[in-house]
Amino acid sequence: MVQNQQEAFSVDMPRTGGSKCFDDDGRIKRTGSVWTASAHIITAVIGSGVLSLAWATAQLGWLAGPVVMLLFSIVTYFTSTLLAACYRSGDPISGKRNYTYMDAVRSNLGGVKVKLCGIVQYLNLFGVAIGYTIASAISMMAIKRSNCFHKSGGKDPCHMNSNPYMIAFGLVQIIFSQIPDFDQLWWLSILAAVMSFTYSSAANGKVKGSLTGISIGAVTETQKIWRSFQALGDIAFAYSYSIILIEIQDTVKSPPSEEKTMKKATLVSVGVTTMFYMLCGCMGYAAFGDMSPGNLLTGFGFYNPYWLLDIANAAIVVHLVGAYQVYCQPLFAFIERQASTRFPDSDFIAKDIKIPIPGTVFVIITTLISMLLPFFNDVVGLLGALGFWPLTVYFPVEMYIEQKKIPRWSTQWVCLQVFSSACLVVSIAAAAGSIAGVVLDLKSYKPFQSNY
Repeated sequence: MVQNQQEAFSVDMPRTGGSKCFDDDGRIKRTGSVWTASAHIITAVIGSGVLSLAWATAQLGWLAGPVVMLLFSIVTYFTSTLLAACYRSGDPISGKRNYTYMDAVRSNLGGVKVKLCGIVQYLNLFGVAIGYTIASAISMMAIKRSNCFHKSGGKDPCHMNSNPYMIAFGLVQIIFSQIPDFDQLWWLSILAAVMSFTYSSAANGKVKGSLTGISIGAVTETQKIWRSFQALGDIAFAYSYSIILIEIQDTVKSPPSEEKTMKKATLVSVGVTTMFYMLCGCMGYAAFGDMSPGNLLTGFGFYNPYWLLDIANAAIVVHLVGAYQVYCQPLFAFIERQASTRFPDSDFIAKDIKIPIPGTVFVIITTLISMLLPFFNDVVGLLGALGFWPLTVYFPVEMYIEQKKIPRWSTQWVCLQVFSSACLVVSIAAAAGSIAGVVLDLKSYKPFQSNY
């Protein structure tokens, strides 16, 4: 009887607009606003990708670097507005809600595209876990080397192997479950990094860099081309958050419609993020010029103020410990569901185990791959390239076309397809540049023997 009443209540809700306690889908009333959604987006976007922006700017120069960052911000905002329109299927006010990115793809596109989206999304999350493991290990080593360098007065080169730090990060991820608000320290990382740029710029006494980026001579013409392409991937990675946009939108209250609120939140958050990125990328390039490092916080030579760099790197590590869990929990859940479906009679899979086996295996695999390929900058570029077109551009464009019933070969349809194709070309170029970077690094690399 109670169940029937609840079902009737849920069915009638769209007509009445919900109650004081529940929304039109029968769930607890959502309370999110433009500002809470903006905060969620900024927290999700600003992560380890910001550390490679000075290097990316150095490859492109004062002219193209800021312009490319601005273009990526415009593309991200535009495709985010398309995706926001797909939160509800049909009517934007009372249509069926889609709670996740995959739900939106399933409702609007269906068929093989759902499986394709799942493969790309989970591979991207897998890659993010590898990138976070590498970044955290580098930051932990930077703290150790900074203190070693300071104590020896610069006499000890302080070489060390990255493997123990990656293993330590992996062990922490096995132990930790989801920790609320653990990834909210992004602001501390950015603040410390910006302060570091200020110190470095003051020490140099001048603004470095050129209009066209790193000069031929410092690198070959071929390397200049590949590195410029890789820079596109680095910037794309820094802006990637589309896979969690629908989840953030699902926290927003209505009226006004969730789409309107999300469009405003996206404008605010992308604007704030772009300001931070311009600040980090341009100030880092101004301080280091052609010598801008792939990971900005490890490229200051461990000189004063060493304590500030230690704070910045510690903040990065703490941020990544939480962010790793935030991004990978959906993948853990997916693996567990698949294991339960494939082996329904297995006591090993079905019974409640204190240690989550799928998550543990996942962490071990990503840690091993990180130890095999400890190339932060190249991995970040490759992740950005592989995730940018399908997740940020292709699926939002296709879903929007289906949602709005845009006629094939109409002016709007053609413009959207040209836009999507242009972004595909950018993704391919960025992937090629990043792969070239990995190949170049592998020539002088020995597996499990990465020393810094």
